[in-house]
Amino acid sequence: MTGSPTVKLRRLSAELVRLRKDAGLTVEEVTTRLGWSNGRLTKWELNQWVRPDVVLIRALLDLYGVTDEQVRNAILDLARQSREKGWWAKYNDVFRGSLPGFEAEATQIRTYEALFVPGLLQTADYAAAVFRAGQVLDDASVKRRVEVRIVRQDVLKRERPPELYALIDEAALRKMIGGPAVMAEQMRHLIEAAAAPHVTIQILRDSAGAHAVMTGAFTILDFATELDPSVVYLETATDSLHLEKPEELQAYGRIFTRAVAISEPPEESVRYLATMVDQLERGDGTNPN
Repeated sequence: MTGSPTVKLRRLSAELVRLRKDAGLTVEEVTTRLGWSNGRLTKWELNQWVRPDVVLIRALLDLYGVTDEQVRNAILDLARQSREKGWWAKYNDVFRGSLPGFEAEATQIRTYEALFVPGLLQTADYAAAVFRAGQVLDDASVKRRVEVRIVRQDVLKRERPPELYALIDEAALRKMIGGPAVMAEQMRHLIEAAAAPHVTIQILRDSAGAHAVMTGAFTILDFATELDPSVVYLETATDSLHLEKPEELQAYGRIFTRAVAISEPPEESVRYLATMVDQLERGDGTNPN
């Protein structure tokens, strides 16, 4: 399979909405003409799928008067491909949302973290310490979550990886998660990651004062085609959501740009990380100048 079923499902929903509107039909009219139960088409158009039914989608295309074989085949291929499962499907007990599905097809990922190192850049020991901090997971559950986090990072190792712009608040780096040795290893890992041409890391220092991203962590994911609009992904302690409205995307894009402007440049950020490693290894604290 090419691409992510998560992204393809979202694209399928958008295409079905477009085709219905082009046909000049309402959801109610379609439901009545096809004899479907109330709510089925609405759920599909809202990207609330169980599993796309190719036969039913073909019926929609017939009703919408879609006769172009190229268009019909493209829509039906979307339906077929979105029925397949990504690697993350076997970890449904771990993932609360669709982030790995979006990451799998993203061409650019912009992320801001205030309290942690971004998940795509965490070491196994650092991630384990984060998961243990909640004091509700047993060792087996922690191990499984660490495994998933490391597998997620394979997206940065693929042949055409996304461009990752990681903006990390200094507060996240000053927290002694897992102890000095774990933090030192994590800082070295960030330095190594920043050397890759597709990874940019910037540190937002405490000295910047109040700033645009004080409202909390978020991730913006961009894709290769206009058929797949960008997504803003947010996560709470119990849930996750993604925002897709143009005004929401513009707002978060502006916020990220403003925060980048007051952050340390990439070269200075790497030097900061190197200083942290040195201080951690010497036991001198974690507050570089």
